Amino acid sequence: MIICFIFLSVESLNAQVRKKPKTKAVAKKVLPKPAPIAVNLPKVIQIDAPALKNLLKREDEAAKPLVINFWATWCDPCREEFPELVKIDADYKGKIDFFTISLDDLAEINRDVPKFLAEMKSTMPAYLLKTENEETAIASVSKDWQGGLPFTILFNSKGEVAYLRQGKIKPDILRAEIEKVLPSETTKQTQ
Repeated sequence: MIICFIFLSVESLNAQVRKKPKTKAVAKKVLPKPAPIAVNLPKVIQIDAPALKNLLKREDEAAKPLVINFWATWCDPCREEFPELVKIDADYKGKIDFFTISLDDLAEINRDVPKFLAEMKSTMPAYLLKTENEETAIASVSKDWQGGLPFTILFNSKGEVAYLRQGKIKPDILRAEIEKVLPSETTKQTQ
């Protein structure tokens, strides 16, 4: 009888254990940390005054009109006008050359300047001017430029100044000036 009692007691305990909901050890899922988003930031090339002069040369007969915008990330009007410049560049892609020259501190060449250009979805060649003598660089661009930003200048295919604007551009005016220096369709067909 004792054996029966022990057997029943063990069976009773086993039944109780089976009736209790078993708690599973829930393993917490450890989510992998997201990989940093690889952003292809635009390349910004450092130039000096002599390199700037080379960019301005339009000696090739097949040269296109050239628009240059001087700007800086710390310049609010520069930042405000930039989306319009990007649109103009897209609309005239292949018909004009268009590049931007930042006057930011050299330390920003791999930080704020490319970040801003990426935010704007800019595809224009981008430069950062670093020179000991800013007055010489300014004078090589235009005698009419006082050094204020933003500054936009349009050269015809011969390298002559066709239009310049110190301050924010007026998109319609810049577009009209670009149209004036583009070769006409009849000129293109006869060449």
